[in-house]
Amino acid sequence: MNPSRLRRPLAALVLGGTAAFLGAMSSAHAFSNPPIQVAQGIEYMCGGAARDEAAFMEMVSPRWAATIEFGVSDGKGAQQPGFPAKALVEVRQKYTGQVVLDVQSQGPYMLARLNPGAYDVNVTLGGLTLTQSLVVIAGLPARASFVWPSNFDMASVTPPLPQALAQTSAAR
Repeated sequence: MNPSRLRRPLAALVLGGTAAFLGAMSSAHAFSNPPIQVAQGIEYMCGGAARDEAAFMEMVSPRWAATIEFGVSDGKGAQQPGFPAKALVEVRQKYTGQVVLDVQSQGPYMLARLNPGAYDVNVTLGGLTLTQSLVVIAGLPARASFVWPSNFDMASVTPPLPQALAQTSAAR
């Protein structure tokens, strides 16, 4: 029996099995990128609720003109993990007051392709509006971070659990 005749099929089997295993592992951890949306002629993307999605948003944020982050303080100088609520985001030109973007965020990160200029960003969550200035300079990513106080009532703005999950939680 010729040993070289056995090596090729065996090598193909090992390589094929390894490729299938790696493909299965990578697809198990795959996620879809948050969709790029357009409002008032401005492209934006929201997301980051899951760890992989948050890492993706952080990775691509330098390629966007503005990054806006949302969070709730833990009362000790850090932020609580995650941000399950939807916040209303309004971006106005600083000197004219013209609204250039008025949308609802879908996670703790929002990336926007704003034109260079000075803006006031108003973010409203549960009736509490926080405002910050944001200056966008061509080629340099701008960043604003909105953090609500630790005593903020997140339960009033967090979406309710799906009914089946709520019933399961109540039964425990």
